[in-house]
Amino acid sequence: MKKLFALVLAMALAPIAASAGNVGITKDLMSISVNTNDGKVEIIRNQDNKAVISPGFAKTSRKCPPFCIQPQVVAPGVTTVGELEVINFMKNGGMIIDARTVEWHVKGTIPGAKNIPFTQVASRLSELGCKKSGSQWDCGGAKKVLLFCNGLWCGQSPTAIRAMLREGYPASQILYYRNGMQGWQSVGLTVVEGEM
Repeated sequence: MKKLFALVLAMALAPIAASAGNVGITKDLMSISVNTNDGKVEIIRNQDNKAVISPGFAKTSRKCPPFCIQPQVVAPGVTTVGELEVINFMKNGGMIIDARTVEWHVKGTIPGAKNIPFTQVASRLSELGCKKSGSQWDCGGAKKVLLFCNGLWCGQSPTAIRAMLREGYPASQILYYRNGMQGWQSVGLTVVEGEM
């Protein structure tokens, strides 16, 4: 309840803080609104000039494996993107997939992101525009999707992408946000609680 109250309060105060013009997304863009299952959410950068990244994402050294640095290019034909490309994708109504486990997703996610854990994506391609034909997927109608996980040391979205490609999902329809939640939070962008 406290988290929800804090989120609502932050959203209510965001337009006031944003109008001060302290911290924009770009010099010409203060915020965008996206539709979520809970209604519209305004994505802005944190207006507190003393804000710091949450401790869970401040850690620089994790045991590898499994927390190994991921390649910039996760697979041939898959485009790697940064924060501004994610925001533009959102503005155009693109489907964003949080490929992390449910436990990570509910702690906080990018507004409007759909949780399809990396362990389930190969069996849930129908949610992304593919049709099952016998034991094979027909991905002729595949949606353009953007996948992310916890950051450049997280292998969950790369694993999901490789599973999608293995099942026939076209690489040209996949965007990979390599910086993930660590990058999103490091520039102070809006985070919401994920749905179960």
